[in-house]
Amino acid sequence: MIPMVFQPFANHLWQSTLFAVVAALLTLLLRKNRAQARYWVWLAASMKFLVPFSLLTQAGNFVGRHETPVPELSRLPYVIQQASQPFTPAVLPVRIQTPAGTAAMNWIPAALFALWIIGAAVLVCFWWRRWQVIRSALRRAAPLDLGVGVPTLTSATFAEPGVFGLWRPVLLLPVGITDRLTRSQLNAIVAHELCHIRRRDNLATAIHMAVEALFWFHPLVWWLGARLMQERERSCDEEVLLTGNQPEAYAEGILQICELYLESPLPCVSGVTGANLKNRIEDIMTNPIGPGMSFAGKIALAATAAAAIAAPILIGVLNAPAVKAQTAPPGTPKFEVASIKPCKIEPNTLRRGGESSPGRLSEGCDLLTDDNGLGIIHRAYIVFAGGHPNPNWPIPIKGGPRWIHTDMYRIDAKASGHPSMDMMRGPMFQALLEDRFKLKIHLETRQGPVYDLTLASGTSRLQPFKEGSCVQLPLTRPFPAPPSGRHYCMERVGFAGSIDAEGKTLSEFGKLLNLVLDRPVVDKTGLTAKFDMHLEFARDEAAPKLLAFPDLPTQPPSDSGKPTIFTAIQEQLGLKLTPSRGPVESLVIDHIERPSEN
Repeated sequence: MIPMVFQPFANHLWQSTLFAVVAALLTLLLRKNRAQARYWVWLAASMKFLVPFSLLTQAGNFVGRHETPVPELSRLPYVIQQASQPFTPAVLPVRIQTPAGTAAMNWIPAALFALWIIGAAVLVCFWWRRWQVIRSALRRAAPLDLGVGVPTLTSATFAEPGVFGLWRPVLLLPVGITDRLTRSQLNAIVAHELCHIRRRDNLATAIHMAVEALFWFHPLVWWLGARLMQERERSCDEEVLLTGNQPEAYAEGILQICELYLESPLPCVSGVTGANLKNRIEDIMTNPIGPGMSFAGKIALAATAAAAIAAPILIGVLNAPAVKAQTAPPGTPKFEVASIKPCKIEPNTLRRGGESSPGRLSEGCDLLTDDNGLGIIHRAYIVFAGGHPNPNWPIPIKGGPRWIHTDMYRIDAKASGHPSMDMMRGPMFQALLEDRFKLKIHLETRQGPVYDLTLASGTSRLQPFKEGSCVQLPLTRPFPAPPSGRHYCMERVGFAGSIDAEGKTLSEFGKLLNLVLDRPVVDKTGLTAKFDMHLEFARDEAAPKLLAFPDLPTQPPSDSGKPTIFTAIQEQLGLKLTPSRGPVESLVIDHIERPSEN
């Protein structure tokens, strides 16, 4: 299992490797064409290592945002997404308590990162030293007028013709080369170097050097570099011959240079003797210049390149969230006066609302939102969003500055007339937050990790609900007293690790599970009947939202003897939670400001 911190990097490495394999197949199809076409394919494969597909996917997310609900995605985009990101699980792994003996393994990611930095640094330092050798040769070089339109220098320490520089290239020749080569040989050699300048080969090679420095541990990167150099030199050889230079003079010029040859000091200095020299001489003498690409071939290659870019963007568009701005409804009554003051409560103390009364609302001392999405914003935009309690309210809140999770406020407000308590806690409080905190917030729906609630194999342990045994809790405030001799159906999550649901469907039971688990639960049982359910489980990291209450200590597994919630659901109710993906709603804060105190 790859550590989570390395999963994005592993996915990028996999995508780039897959892209290089496709590039290799394309070069096989282009093997009878000119080398220039294959060179550009190899260069694209190299540059892919510097461009994560996740950036294009995020661009697709942004472009594809819409205001309609997200439909269930077809299986094909999901399969494509999983194939392109094999090291990211379809859902985040269930958090379990880490045994103390495995804590020492936490050093492995840091050690691997340090090894990567050391390898890259060693490679860059090695290149830097060779770069200084060339700079030293340039400082001692003398100008030479060849009339080729490019600054030309001669150096006694540079033993083969080469092009130095990325933006203002200089042609560097060994001293005395004009005396050792015939005019036709020199013209062919210089034509080869001018080809490198026109094509900006030094810049392209420097880009691949960056890839080698970042991915020095990947053998494919070095294999790509060899292919790039081979096709780069063959491409320039073909251009030299196509401009009318004699093959014999060109080949003899290269061999003459090889008599004094010393390896080029740096890969990004384009020379004349690179790649496999024997094969190059044979190709030059037999003149096997392939045909240029046909119009249909160019269209096919362009379509392939467009598809490589469009695929991750399309995945992003198909997975783009549905966005709907959340604001108080038009015509919502507003509070006449409101007092907002910073406050504090004692550590490990449960936050509770203030003492409210008709026409007057007090939210006590509370956070705007905590790390579990609970707080003032949660009540205004989720629990009482429509002016009445929302039975399906577990929706996370994301975004916003860190202070909204740490600063606490006491908000007291007075309304004219007699609006209901739910109206004040919902739409009226939304208007207050938008006015005083400048809050802008929207509802977002995107594909994300969920749990599918299904029937486990074996005998069902669900207890059918007996009609009339209890009374459903009304969605009104204040609660009326239940009929004589009756009680309200229990709907409770116990902080110590229990859930009670009387007279509830499995879909409603899933909403209670949302208060405990780290992702939404989707009912896939197909059952619509009501049941009486009681569940007891360990208050551990498998139920992370229960750990948000610091005043309740975590039960040690050896002390509680309770199963995890996943085991408890199967053993006690005959149900099963399966990791999956589905539409996930969340509220996203776009903007918020600290209010002025009054």
